[in-house]
Amino acid sequence: MARITRRTLLGSAAAATAVTSFNILTWPADAAEFSYKYGNNQPDTHPLSTHAKAAADRIREETGGRLDIAQFPGNQLGNDTEMLQQLRSGALEFQKLSPLILGTYVPLASINGVAFAFKDYDAVWGAMDGDLGALVRAAIDKAGIHAFDRIWDNGYRQITSSTHPIAVPDDLKGFKIRVPVSPLWTSLFKGFGAAPAGINFSEVYSALQTHIVEGQENPLVTINASKLYEVQKYCSMTSHMWDGYWMLANQEAWARLPPDIQEIVVRNFTKGALDNRSDTAKLNAGLADEMKGKGLVFNTPDPAPFRKALSDAGFYAEWKGKFGADAWAVLEKYTGPLV
Repeated sequence: MARITRRTLLGSAAAATAVTSFNILTWPADAAEFSYKYGNNQPDTHPLSTHAKAAADRIREETGGRLDIAQFPGNQLGNDTEMLQQLRSGALEFQKLSPLILGTYVPLASINGVAFAFKDYDAVWGAMDGDLGALVRAAIDKAGIHAFDRIWDNGYRQITSSTHPIAVPDDLKGFKIRVPVSPLWTSLFKGFGAAPAGINFSEVYSALQTHIVEGQENPLVTINASKLYEVQKYCSMTSHMWDGYWMLANQEAWARLPPDIQEIVVRNFTKGALDNRSDTAKLNAGLADEMKGKGLVFNTPDPAPFRKALSDAGFYAEWKGKFGADAWAVLEKYTGPLV
């Protein structure tokens, strides 16, 4: 039996103290203090997913493993509306979501989706990083969800079809088109006399493949990443709407994080959003040529007749009334007159 002396007892105590001090400074990697989940609807190869994963990796490293954010891209946790319900209930801590789908819960969130509003990205980022974005985030916060400062880029949306190209507004008459589950999207295409069907993104490929709908509309990055060119023949570069994704957090889960961890999360989600914007712009510049090689036929319509058709149908007047004159004035600060 080992003989216990005063020297060995003091040595053991010192060692225990050292171990305890070490544990205070570095959180064990296999025992995160906060284990959170993040979900979105895009495949893991999409810039919205790759830069979110990179941000989560940096957050884990910079917090010393205290916050671990598990990634669930590609609708693994359910479709957009199901994940939004999980976020609201606290079953999901983080979600990235299009403002227009968030608009089913926070109506003002969809204001950036007003058709043909933003002429270019300078106008988009001026609005969304400026007063319009601040107005929307305040509405989201009031509804019990935390929205981070920088919106992520999904891109300008284009129309694809399996039956015919869209060159003029009349080409949309009776056209069966998938739209996300959002009142503004439905209203937009009804204004053209189309037949919009609200379908969650997880079901888009199969809906096109089985001809439930003739076409759909999405940014080029999404069309490519989801391989929609396999079930579509034409792509019309209408650029009818700019779409982004807010990074959202369950408000209670966000409040549970200590201020030092919150600062690390904000900084890295901001970097992720800016990296996503840069990456998406680079990808969009070359994707049309890439998808031409995969059989997709492109055309670029004049947007003026489409905007006039919507104005004549009362689209802009309708949504000015729904969003309110004050919010509409903030939008027009960046877009110019829309009605």
